[in-house]
Amino acid sequence: MKNLHPNMIKILHLADIHIGSGFSHGRINSATGLNTRLEDFVNTLSLCIDRALEEPVDMVIFGGDAFPDATPAPYVQEAFASQFRRLVDADIPTVLLVGNHDLHSQGVGGASLNIYRTLGVPGFVVGDTLTTHHIQTRNGKVQVITLPWLTRSALMTRKETAGLSMAEVNQLLTERLEVVLEGEIRKLDPDLPTILLAHLMADNAMLGAERLLAVGKGFTLPLSLLTRPCFNYVALGHVHCHQNLNKSNDPPVIYPGSIERVDFSEEKEDKGYVMVELDQGDTKWEFCPLPVRPFLTIEVDLSKSDDPLSILLGAIAKHNLDETVVRLIYKLRSEQLDLIENSVLHKALNTAHSYTIQPELVSQLAKPRIPELNASSSIDPMEALKTYLHNRDDLKDLATPMLEAAQTLLEEDNHILLNNF
Repeated sequence: MKNLHPNMIKILHLADIHIGSGFSHGRINSATGLNTRLEDFVNTLSLCIDRALEEPVDMVIFGGDAFPDATPAPYVQEAFASQFRRLVDADIPTVLLVGNHDLHSQGVGGASLNIYRTLGVPGFVVGDTLTTHHIQTRNGKVQVITLPWLTRSALMTRKETAGLSMAEVNQLLTERLEVVLEGEIRKLDPDLPTILLAHLMADNAMLGAERLLAVGKGFTLPLSLLTRPCFNYVALGHVHCHQNLNKSNDPPVIYPGSIERVDFSEEKEDKGYVMVELDQGDTKWEFCPLPVRPFLTIEVDLSKSDDPLSILLGAIAKHNLDETVVRLIYKLRSEQLDLIENSVLHKALNTAHSYTIQPELVSQLAKPRIPELNASSSIDPMEALKTYLHNRDDLKDLATPMLEAAQTLLEEDNHILLNNF
C-alpha cells in the first residue's frame, strides 16, 4: 500500500468468502480427495491471511458470508478455521460479522460463526448483533459498530407487518434501524477512530453482472444511513462486486467484493480484498486484486452455418482453456443436432479445468441448462428467475417487466402469509 503512515492503524477488510461454494465447477483432486474449487477458495483465503501477517496489519475485519449456509460440512469449517487460526497465533484481533448465508433459514443465530465466541477464541469478536465493540490493537484502540444481516423478525413482529405492503415494511424497517443505530452512535467515544462493519444491500450499489440481486432479497438501506461523519471507514459485505459507494470518500463506503468467483455471473469481476489505513482525520484504502481461477463463457450461434461443428471448434480454439472453468453455449436448429459430435467437443475442451456444454435450440423455446439452477440448489424463486433471465439473451428486453411482475406476485403471497400468522 502506497504512502503508509506509521502511526495509522492498518486493517485488512475482506468479505463474502463463501468457502464450500461452486463445487459443480470443480473436480475431485485425486491426491487430496477434495474438490478443487474448495482448494481454490482455501488458497485464495490463505493469500489474504498471508498479506495480513506480512504487513503485519493491526486488525482484520470480515464483512460476512463465510460459508454457503449456516451448517457447512466439518471439513469446510476446518478449512476456514485453519486459516483464521493463523491470525490468533499472530495476536491480530479479528471481527467476524454474521451475513445472510451464515444465518439459519429461520433467521435465528449465526451458527456457523458463533462457535468462535462459544470457544472463547482469543482476539476473535463475532458480530451477530447491532452493538459497538472496543478493540485494542497494537497501534491503538478502535471502536467497531457491527451491523449483521437483519431479518424482518429482528426488528418487527409479524403482527406489525400485517396489512402493510412490502415497500411499507421496508420503510418501517429502515426507520427502526436508524433509531437503533443512532443509539450506538451517541455512545461512541469521539476521540477514537470508528468503523461501521455491516452486511447489507445499499440502495445505490452497482451490482455488475448481478444487477438484479436485490430483487426479493431482504431490504435495501439508504446510503445516507452509512455516510455519517462519525464513521472513519464503512466496511461492507454482501455484494460480490468491489466498489466504493461514496465518491467523496468521506467516509469511504467499501464493498471489497467476494474473494473468489462463486459462479458465472462473476466471470468478468476482479476479486480481492481491501487494505485500510485508519485515522480519524485521514483514512486511506487500496483494493488488492487476487489471482483467482478464470471463468470463461464461449457463446456461438450456429443456426445459420452449414458446417456447425467446424465453426464451434474454431470458436473454442481461439481461447487458452488451461485451468479455466468453461461454459460452452451454442445455438442451433434441431436438424443440425446430428452434425455435432459430442466426443469431438469433449476432446477440444479437455484442457479446461472443468466445463459444461449447453446446446440451445433456436427453432423452439428450449430451456437452457443453467448450472446455477440444478435440481439440488437451494436458490430462491426470485434468484432463480434472475439467473434464468441472465442466461437468456432473447428475453433481455422482457427481463425487467417479468421480474417486476414476479415481485408483485411474491408480495401478494407474503401478504397472505403474514396475515395468516
